[in-house]
Amino acid sequence: MKHGYLLSVCTFAIIHLGSASENGLARTPQMGWNTWAKFGCGISEETVLSMAKAIVETGLDKFGYQYVVIDDCWHAPSRNQSTGAPLADPTLFPNGIKKLAGDIHGLGLQLGLYSSAGSMTCARRFGSLGYEEIDAETYVSWDIDYLKYDNCYNEGQSGTPLISYNRYKKMFKALNATGRPILYSMCNWGEDQPWNWASTIANSWRISGDLTDNFGRYDDRCPCTSMLDCKLPGFYCSVARIIDFAAPLGSKAGTGGWNDLDILEVITHFSMWSILKSPLLLGNDLTSMSQDTWDIITNDAIIALNQDPVNSAANRVFNRSIEGGGSLSLWVGNLVNGTTVVAIINTSSKHQRLHLSFDEIFIDWLPARTFSYRVFDLWQKTIKAGETLDFSQWTNSTIWGVDLGIRTASLSGIDVGVHATRLFKFVPW
Repeated sequence: MKHGYLLSVCTFAIIHLGSASENGLARTPQMGWNTWAKFGCGISEETVLSMAKAIVETGLDKFGYQYVVIDDCWHAPSRNQSTGAPLADPTLFPNGIKKLAGDIHGLGLQLGLYSSAGSMTCARRFGSLGYEEIDAETYVSWDIDYLKYDNCYNEGQSGTPLISYNRYKKMFKALNATGRPILYSMCNWGEDQPWNWASTIANSWRISGDLTDNFGRYDDRCPCTSMLDCKLPGFYCSVARIIDFAAPLGSKAGTGGWNDLDILEVITHFSMWSILKSPLLLGNDLTSMSQDTWDIITNDAIIALNQDPVNSAANRVFNRSIEGGGSLSLWVGNLVNGTTVVAIINTSSKHQRLHLSFDEIFIDWLPARTFSYRVFDLWQKTIKAGETLDFSQWTNSTIWGVDLGIRTASLSGIDVGVHATRLFKFVPW
């Protein structure tokens, strides 16, 4: 018997009023693909279109991946000298961005573009600071659906939340004035605590410096141990470091506005990005994926956690230090219909085994400790060992999530490998 004891899902109206969270977009965290991690400045019209086609050909669109985002370096050497409007590089994009957008839309996908709230982008192309209106109008004329808005060369317009808010609000107002809903993805690296103010103007906001392809190594270029008062967000931040940054910020996000943990580069962190309600933007070459990679990024049970309509990020219940370095942490989050997600992450270099009592798991909800739960292991496939399943066989039925049976009072014998995550769904029974 199910117990309806947790959160109810509030209805919402899609309206076009005073904040980005009210533009009808990102009701759940956005999903898609971004050019930067794989291609950097080596992009072209052909590259972008080939990745868009790969999304459809590999069936990723069926799992919710819908945005194709062109990051830095799409720009011509300069703006239009007469109007000040942005121009795309005619060599890289010979048919223009509008034609590319039409091709992307023809595939059933949406196109995103990049700029910076500074005089230049991070790759030293022209930025949008002081050109917000003409840029927003041009993006609309190109049929753009998404804007990633960076923080490079901001001319010192940062240092307090209000200064950063006012700078990013200019583009919000310019986009809003066009009348076209455009997902507004702020990328100010967690500078000036955007989780406290960005939800009134943006659909997502980066919470830290750039992620690097490393699980737990410390790097001086990502010097802060917490983002709550970080003065130098930096870059080369490890997966474990960004998870630590995100731990206290879950309550700051919700429907229409999300903490962004950066592009998915290290596939093994897919679990944590999902339960922390980060946008899921891939950065790999979609035309040459292995079966293992495809299996991971199409785990329907994990994606369902990210897209769950309760829109509540998991909270870290404990973080226990491990002798020799690293830690073992427990994360718990609420899902629709009273279900619960439980994650255990091991950032140490040693295999860990643990026993979890319901007193620990349901520390914030005393009555839940007395219930029985049917538990599902979300990284175990429901198909038979040795079988494979590609997207052409996917019919909205659950591929992942082996039933471990009904548990009462505790979950025992949990093995967590090195730099691994175990993920379970608890359904009241």
